[in-house]
Amino acid sequence: MIRFFLIRAFRALMTIVLVVTFAFVVLRLSGDPALTIMGPEAPPEAIRAFRAAWGLDQPIWVQYLRYFGAIARGDLGISMRDGQSAIQLVLDRIPATLELTIPALILKLAIGIPAGVYAALHRDSSTDRAVMASAVVGFTMPSFVLGLVLVLVFSVTLGLLPSGGQDSWMHAILPIITMSIGGAGILARFARSAMIEVLGQPYIRTASAKGTAWRNVIWGHALPNAAIPIVTIAGFMVGTLIAGAVVVESLFSWPGVGRLLVVAVSNRDLAVVQCILLLVAATMVFSNFVVDILYGYLDPRLRSNQARH
Repeated sequence: MIRFFLIRAFRALMTIVLVVTFAFVVLRLSGDPALTIMGPEAPPEAIRAFRAAWGLDQPIWVQYLRYFGAIARGDLGISMRDGQSAIQLVLDRIPATLELTIPALILKLAIGIPAGVYAALHRDSSTDRAVMASAVVGFTMPSFVLGLVLVLVFSVTLGLLPSGGQDSWMHAILPIITMSIGGAGILARFARSAMIEVLGQPYIRTASAKGTAWRNVIWGHALPNAAIPIVTIAGFMVGTLIAGAVVVESLFSWPGVGRLLVVAVSNRDLAVVQCILLLVAATMVFSNFVVDILYGYLDPRLRSNQARH
């Protein structure tokens, strides 16, 4: 088990390093922050002074080593535009992002999993077809299209809900719904497929033949064995809580981390972008690590394989 944890921890560390390295290289090849921040009309002397002050005049490998050295010391850099700590700018926006993403995640789970299980238990019925048709529409529609449709209907036409901002809890309703629909559709599809596969297994038929109540068969045998693919998708959704808010926060003018990332990318604010990507990578890696641990509890065969290896 210790070896299992060490291998997962090493993979997690390598994943974070690769993500940060990729972001570091791409950001420096995509444009000159000095020209973006100071403007093309700035004097050449000012441009050169800016590059020297931020170390942009150094070879990229020197910048790379300095950046990872700073991360090792806990220094994630300073915003080139605001002059503030990059990590502080990100931390100030996290509560606003969580106000959307956590309710959206709960709504995805509360709608998607029961809908998928119900559709599987009524396979090939009109209810099954209706649930799956709704799920397909939900996860195939881009979030920005869905958000615009919701704004057009509930804000412009009916005037029931605000179209953007963060002034009250009503401003969060449309963004939360926009973030929930696609994920609920995905969960419904996976839950239905997993349940149909499990319901066709011999041990389900054996439990039913022994006279076990069908409710107990579902809760005691089918759902626990169908949980692994559902947990996998749910873990992925937890890992993308921050990254998945980029489009929705921009669409609804919500002052969260996603909107900050868009602004930082457009301004070539390297430290802020790298800090957000590091946070996203760490969140994804941590959620995958938790999912790996849950696998062992959900499937005893995985625990025995880990112990044997």
